[in-house]
Amino acid sequence: MSALALVGATVRRGARAVLTRVSLAVEPGQVVGVVGPNGAGKTTLLRAALGLAHLSEGRAELAGREVSGLSDPERARLAAYLPQERHLGWNMTAWRIASLGAFDKPPALARERALAALARVGLADLADRGVLEMSGGERARVLLARLLVAEAPLLVADEPAAGLDPDAQLLALDLLREEAARGAAVVLTLHDLALAARTCDRVVVLAHGSVAADGPPVEALSSAILAQAFDLDGSWHETAAGPVLVSRRQRS
Repeated sequence: MSALALVGATVRRGARAVLTRVSLAVEPGQVVGVVGPNGAGKTTLLRAALGLAHLSEGRAELAGREVSGLSDPERARLAAYLPQERHLGWNMTAWRIASLGAFDKPPALARERALAALARVGLADLADRGVLEMSGGERARVLLARLLVAEAPLLVADEPAAGLDPDAQLLALDLLREEAARGAAVVLTLHDLALAARTCDRVVVLAHGSVAADGPPVEALSSAILAQAFDLDGSWHETAAGPVLVSRRQRS
């Protein structure tokens, strides 16, 4: 059974279609990256899949159940979400923010999970620090820890590498891969195509609200798709570490 499924999903804002008849399924153990130029509909796709954006047509399912029929607690047990907006309004300690991911667990267990997740993201020493006293990158890692604490069968992350330095970006993406290796389905958006190629088992390319490609990175990020969706001149090069994507802006 798919952890997430969209079938003919269409989202409109006024007369404009932001997503047009998008269909995809994500299986347990997969890391699926959603990429596309700004305005392609990436965040809307994630929100539609989680029931946070109204579907004009089609349906969204979590673990085979239509999202519109789920209560908020049921949905939260099936999917954890890291939104692109990293705003935190209260100066709570890092461990308390992270523990919110285990909303339905006893306080002692939620704290235990939070401390373990903060250690995984490299913030064990800052567990008792207020999040508004941290750098932007540290706050981003606290929110990633909150996502991990949920231990949900589906993890959805909108730009999980945003606001992080290169080393922390790789750490965050490697942690999400670890979750997939444990059986979770992982869906994430990325602007960096090289990171998407490195991290994802599958890449879904969105262009103008529709799926332009869906497959392994080498296929989904082919030269033709890079030119069509991103106006890039790109190709794959074999290295000792495996295929590497090299791209540049097309000349007009």
